[in-house]
Amino acid sequence: MTDLHYDTRGSGPFLLVIPGGAGDPTALDPMADVLAEHFTVVTYDPLGLAHGHLGLPVADQRVEDWSEGARRVLDAVLPEGESAYVFGTSAGSVPALDLLTRHPERLRHVIAHEPPCVGLLPDGARQQAAFREVCDVYRAEGPAAAAARMTAVLEERVPEDSAPVGQPLSREEELTNPMALMLAHVLRPFTSYMPKAEPPHVRLTLAAGTDSRGQLLYRNAQILADTLHGDFVELPGGHIGTVQHPAAFAEGLVKTLLTVTAPGVSPTP
Repeated sequence: MTDLHYDTRGSGPFLLVIPGGAGDPTALDPMADVLAEHFTVVTYDPLGLAHGHLGLPVADQRVEDWSEGARRVLDAVLPEGESAYVFGTSAGSVPALDLLTRHPERLRHVIAHEPPCVGLLPDGARQQAAFREVCDVYRAEGPAAAAARMTAVLEERVPEDSAPVGQPLSREEELTNPMALMLAHVLRPFTSYMPKAEPPHVRLTLAAGTDSRGQLLYRNAQILADTLHGDFVELPGGHIGTVQHPAAFAEGLVKTLLTVTAPGVSPTP
């Protein structure tokens, strides 16, 4: 069993944050600092990249392993009988959805921001294949070419002929590059994950960025909200709104998380 890596700040109700990409939480620090004015923010670091493990070997990742690690973090920090809010963004929202299925008794409200698990879309098989192609481009041409291909996938457009072409990274280069680790070991299994379409036992909210309107993961969040019996909200920015607009994004999260609703009544801030 692997060691747990996480950081805690603030006070108040517990909020577990699961980062996207390869799980490096450092880019979320400005947002977490604002959230810490309202919550005890527990930032999970699945691969320990911010805790001295960057550069160490990484295996292909499993959604279930990140979900189980998140559950163990909650067991480590939560007082007996208490539950936590959970926020996951991008790849980190996929284990948040899995955690909701496996351990609802530890949760109060889950927000999944632009999850890339697209299999429940009407064209889900085609979109999953497109993400697999991104991984293939990374292996053949390196991260810049893969990033250009993934942008085309997210914007649902044909890749440009002028997209950058590069060289594959060496093993040493890959292990010190969080984006490369995501492309090599996270993207394929996480976009292949199929959420269970069953009513959640706790409140679930799917979120997408205002700048993502008309894009794949905005559409996916709307479909998942309907299929998984959750709510849908918009939050500031695009797919990386957590980094682009950390204060405004945090304020949107606070409003969404702390909204009180009666059973059967749609939430309103």
